[in-house]
Amino acid sequence: MTSNSDAASYQPPKMPAVGAVSYGDIAAALKAGIADFVHAPLYGLFFGGIFTLGGLFILVALRLLNMPWMIIPVAIGFPLIGPFAAVGLYEISRRLAAGRPLVWREILLTVFRQRERQFSWMAFVVLFIFWMWIYQIRLLLALFLGFKSFSSIPKFLEIISTTQEGLGFLAVGTVLGAGLAFVLFSATVIAMPLLLDRELDFVSAIIVSFKTVIKSPLPMISWGIVVTVLAILAMVPAFLGLIVVLPILGHATWHLYEKAIGSQQQ
Repeated sequence: MTSNSDAASYQPPKMPAVGAVSYGDIAAALKAGIADFVHAPLYGLFFGGIFTLGGLFILVALRLLNMPWMIIPVAIGFPLIGPFAAVGLYEISRRLAAGRPLVWREILLTVFRQRERQFSWMAFVVLFIFWMWIYQIRLLLALFLGFKSFSSIPKFLEIISTTQEGLGFLAVGTVLGAGLAFVLFSATVIAMPLLLDRELDFVSAIIVSFKTVIKSPLPMISWGIVVTVLAILAMVPAFLGLIVVLPILGHATWHLYEKAIGSQQQ
């Protein structure tokens, strides 16, 4: 039981100050991300490879379930879980910035230990919104294309681009999807590296992440667009481009966090 003196002396974690982010900071973070990947390519390829294997597994599963048309919605929503998959990359960039050695065992242990901290709750938030995206797509398909038949990706693309129902599906799906993507991006872009770097609850981390986006809306939204476009382009060759693109974006996100919040360099 906690004594009265302990309760009286308890101080909640201090919310970090949020700094402004410029377009120059975005470019610098991306450049630093490339430099980190070049400095430690095996680590980047390892974590990028895990994410890519996850994408390939989903691709095969959809084909086995005779749902190839779901590949496009899933591919669009797949980058939403990127920040959670990049935890190991944040740790690598943190060590490089602090001049600490890169040791496989220590890095993997750091990633593994996040399950005991607030990352489990953040994982729930990320996956919940991802599943909202998937069910939203299924609902819109039922509403707009319930009586249409599409057994392949070309057929699906033909229907949504040449029919009135398909165009309605695209319009509504784009608006709702953009809203979900903005919410998740704002909630995680700073929260993920912040939770790795400091002892903070996930709600506070989400608040700080939103504050960062609100303080520098145009540069941060531009960064979100860059991440989304690069990730989608990287998925075109059967998700294989993510092996390189994800590590670079993960490292860059850490450097953007350092600019906006500042790493404790522990």
